Formats: sequence, C-alpha cells, structure tokens
Amino acid sequence: MPEPWTGRLIGRMHNNKVTLEQLAAHLGWTKSYCSMILNGQRKPRGIREKMEAAVSELIKEKENKTA
Repeated sequence: MPEPWTGRLIGRMHNNKVTLEQLAAHLGWTKSYCSMILNGQRKPRGIREKMEAAVSELIKEKENKTA
C-alpha cells in the first residue's frame, strides 16, 4: 500500500511537469525502482526526504530554464 506522501509527490510532479524518467535519472536509479517506491513496494530508509528533495531540485531547474 502506497503511503500518503507518495500521492502528494506524484501530484506535485504532475503539476510541475516532472516525469518519472526525469526523477529516476536525477537520482541515478531506474524508472522501475522509482515506481516501486512510489507504489509502496519498496520502503528504503529516508526515501521520502530524498525523493522530495529531488523533485524540488528538478522543479527549480525547470524554473531557471524558463526564467
């Protein structure tokens, strides 16, 4: 069962046009591994903070490119 934070993170990604591919590449992981985490199949320690930080960085990069 996915945790509530994953739904919020996916919503934030969608609203800011950040893809799963971009997130996986940014973290140096496979798309499959990211998907397993977001679907609640894997729960590594500290993953919420790591993924939220990565999405924030990707959003900031997108904002800087359009500025």
